[in-house]
Amino acid sequence: MEIKVDDLKGPEIAGLINEHLQGMTQHSPAESIHALNLEGLKKPEITFWSVWDQDKLVGCGALKELDSLHGEVKSMRTSSTHLRKGVARRMLQHIITEAKNRGYKRLSLETGSMEAFNPAKKLYELTGFKYCSPFADYKEDPNSVFMTLEL
Repeated sequence: MEIKVDDLKGPEIAGLINEHLQGMTQHSPAESIHALNLEGLKKPEITFWSVWDQDKLVGCGALKELDSLHGEVKSMRTSSTHLRKGVARRMLQHIITEAKNRGYKRLSLETGSMEAFNPAKKLYELTGFKYCSPFADYKEDPNSVFMTLEL
């Protein structure tokens, strides 16, 4: 697997982001969806990566700078045809390494509280993330859980 910075211009990544947004819509009410669309992911404070297995896009993830010491994991997604192959674990480790290289002291994330998000929450827990209160501009929401990792 190869992880590379992505300019979000290719049709493959547009399809995966669309799959991600559709998945959020299936499992979360509109007011609780915090996933970013392609334009949202192009903001200068966000670095976006795609994960490739030879010529196949298998996943993606992003890191948003909240401030000089705090980053946020965004848009973690594994292609539905490549689940349970270690793609998300590899992407998450890449994001954590990048956050450390930037000098961040903390990495946080928001994900859904529903059963469909249990595999993601389990991955984050196994990686050392702990549940926390809302951070940045997030508010308490029964459809969201917040997690953080001290770096």
